[in-house]
Amino acid sequence: MAEPFVILFVCTGNTCRSPMAEAALRVLLTKERPGRFEVISAGTGAATGFPATMYAAEVVGMWNADLSQHQSQQVKRSLIEGADLIFGMTSEHVKEILRLAPGARDKTYLFKNFPDHSPKGEGVDDPIGQGLDSYNETFLEIGEYLGKHLPLIVQMIDEKQTQS
Repeated sequence: MAEPFVILFVCTGNTCRSPMAEAALRVLLTKERPGRFEVISAGTGAATGFPATMYAAEVVGMWNADLSQHQSQQVKRSLIEGADLIFGMTSEHVKEILRLAPGARDKTYLFKNFPDHSPKGEGVDDPIGQGLDSYNETFLEIGEYLGKHLPLIVQMIDEKQTQS
């Protein structure tokens, strides 16, 4: 069996945006390419071992996704190097990813810019400390972009599988 295609989402604390994106993409890819991928997340300023926020866990339920087992982790070079595709939620996240692993430039994207490599552009707003409505808005925005990105992500998974 070929190695799974690994997608890494990076935000700040790894308790809101990146876990929501991770959970949502896992649901989409389980339908499209079951068993051929791994989706993970990390944070540039994350403490280790914290759960997703209550509201993040609640809103991903809209897609029958589950964050109950999520444990926050700090982004590190080994995670970056092990990933096939990396999404930073803001340009600051992209800068930190590339600071840690300059060789990851070709596989690192500002989430909303994919497949354009420009690190400049609009980020995904952080809902931390806000109410459920803000989390819903953030999750819907993430879902909208994942829908746009999904065909190319699936193509990238297929290409890795044929190369293996």
